[in-house]
Amino acid sequence: MTIFSSLNTSASALTAQRLRMDVVSSNIANAETTRATIDENGNYVPYRRKMVSLETQGTNNFSSFLERAQGRSSNSNGVRVSEITEDESEFQMVYNPTSPDANEEGYVAMPNVDPLKEMTDLMSATRSYEANVTAMNATKGMLQKALEIGK
Repeated sequence: MTIFSSLNTSASALTAQRLRMDVVSSNIANAETTRATIDENGNYVPYRRKMVSLETQGTNNFSSFLERAQGRSSNSNGVRVSEITEDESEFQMVYNPTSPDANEEGYVAMPNVDPLKEMTDLMSATRSYEANVTAMNATKGMLQKALEIGK
């Protein structure tokens, strides 16, 4: 384990949370986009909400845990984005017969983006980001004090 492994762990979390905030921002920006893609029939499809999945970095087997516990492993753990998936829930149908995207009954398929859910995800990502900045600053402070004592 190196002196900078905790900084690397926090840095990986900062990167992952920033991407999470970017995806949430994209969802909010496209909450009214009814023509995001074209399906195989040539019809417009509304924007689909995107979701970020996170996973731990590094190996998670028994021997790697044992090596880290004994201080013999230099691999720092952290977090990384495993995938960005689309939410497959149904689109919300809104009655708007004047829209060019309306079907025969006058309903328009709207994106499956819930602004309240997106703001909650954004607040969660922001708080996680802030917590990792605090952890990095605490680690930096400890490292500075350790270097001052060694003088």
